[in-house]
Amino acid sequence: MKLYTTSLLSARRTLLVGAFAIAGATLLQGCFPAMVAGVGATALVASDRRTAGTYVDDKPIEWKVSNLIRKSFGTLNHVNVTSYNRNVLLTGEVQDDSTRAEVERLAGTVEGVRTVYNEVVVGPPSSRSSRANDSAITTNTKARFLNNGVFLPNHIKVVTEAGTVFLLGIVTQAESDRATEIAGTSKGVNRVVRVFEYIGEDEAKAIDNRNTENNNNGFPPEAP
Repeated sequence: MKLYTTSLLSARRTLLVGAFAIAGATLLQGCFPAMVAGVGATALVASDRRTAGTYVDDKPIEWKVSNLIRKSFGTLNHVNVTSYNRNVLLTGEVQDDSTRAEVERLAGTVEGVRTVYNEVVVGPPSSRSSRANDSAITTNTKARFLNNGVFLPNHIKVVTEAGTVFLLGIVTQAESDRATEIAGTSKGVNRVVRVFEYIGEDEAKAIDNRNTENNNNGFPPEAP
């Protein structure tokens, strides 16, 4: 098991990236709960731990980074861009090491980006069947996050690339451990990589209580 840390701006929070090889996964392969919708889904959106500002910024950051890469390299490479709390995760495949370095550099030039985590590999673009399998793994993992008893599903974002599941979010250590266990025992998962920003139990409760109070007072949910 390999684990390493990268410090961020706040002393209270660190972004942890850990790769975990998962083999012979047999635990927690029970029945999957139905996906929530309607009012339940709205409540989940309202309880996201990112601030309204970062929540709003993440999607445009993804678009801007993707557009820069597309303009520079066209469709010769397959790079997926995920932004969570203004931390950018790059996954996919590129043709050579120089391209891999350049897509990381381009991502870092976008305004608002705090950190870039480059998980792109050098190799041919993944096949349609591989991408479809990754989508199924993501859906399955998200479904298994429901009713887990430790964290709300929308506290953790799931991205899958070539059978590797990347987990992003603002979480406590207990939430991280539980999410890693569930993801690592999901069907088809080869490896789990945690890209988490850690907070203490007290801070997590304070954020969640604030979101609950805002929701009860009729404030609109934070933007996707």
